[in-house]
Formats: sequence, C-alpha cells, structure tokens
Amino acid sequence: MSRPPHPSELSEGHQFDFWLGEWDVTWSDDQHGTNRITAILDHAVILENFDGRPGTPLIGMSTSVYNVATGKWQQTWVDNQGSYLDFVGVFADGKMILSRRAQVNGQSFLQRMVWYDITPDRLEWNWERSNDDGQTWQVLWAIHYARSARQARILSET
Repeated sequence: MSRPPHPSELSEGHQFDFWLGEWDVTWSDDQHGTNRITAILDHAVILENFDGRPGTPLIGMSTSVYNVATGKWQQTWVDNQGSYLDFVGVFADGKMILSRRAQVNGQSFLQRMVWYDITPDRLEWNWERSNDDGQTWQVLWAIHYARSARQARILSET
C-alpha cells in the first residue's frame, strides 16, 4: 500500500506560500501591528504569529495545514483573549477563503477570512460575517499587509 503524498509534494500544499514572511499590518486609520508567517515541520504546517500591539492588545497564533485527504486547508487560531477558532477552506480565483460556522448566545452565523489582491509585497485580508448563510457578507476588520522593510531589504539583496 502506498503512502499518501506529503502536502509539500503537491502544488496545493504551497498555496499559502504567498503569506510566508514578515509583514507590517495596518487597519483603520492609524492602527498597526506585525505578523510573522513561517513554514515548519517539513513545510507541512504554516505557523502565524500575529502581534496587534500597539493598535490592539490582540496577540495570537495560528497553524494551517493542507489536508490531503479532504483537499482543503484547515486552520486553528488561538490568542491571548482565550479564543479558539477553527476554519476550513480553499484557494481559488486568486483568493484564500477559510470559513467556519459559529454560535454566540444561541445565534448561528458564518465567519470567514479572505486573503486577496495578493502580490509578492502586499495583500489584503478581511474578517467577515454572514447572518444569512453566506448570501451576503459584512466586513468587520480589513487589514492591509505590506512586507516589512527588513524583509524587503533581504529579498532585494538575493
């Protein structure tokens, strides 16, 4: 019996590579933080370390894996506010979209993260909510990503 392919052996297993690196993140008018994304465990796991300070006290991390069996990405997020969120999704049409069903105070709704307008040096990320089972989405938090000056300098020297 042959083993299933390792995620890094598949092109799908590299769909999150656009996110790898050190990023300066900004939102609202003047809020900012940093996000460092690395590939670990033989490039099978994408590790995120988000620090929203001073813009927000939020500090968190996520792990993302390409599940070969399901053909989907799965992400788990935890943070210093005690949150635990789990998402599933795919990369299609130039966007990574991971979503989940949530329930608060008896109300069920959908949440999703959307990475889009992806270039080597910048991208956009939205945190969105749908109260009508995905027919319409409300953007609750929009973050602009730009490669950190330090990483941009390193990349230009290679």
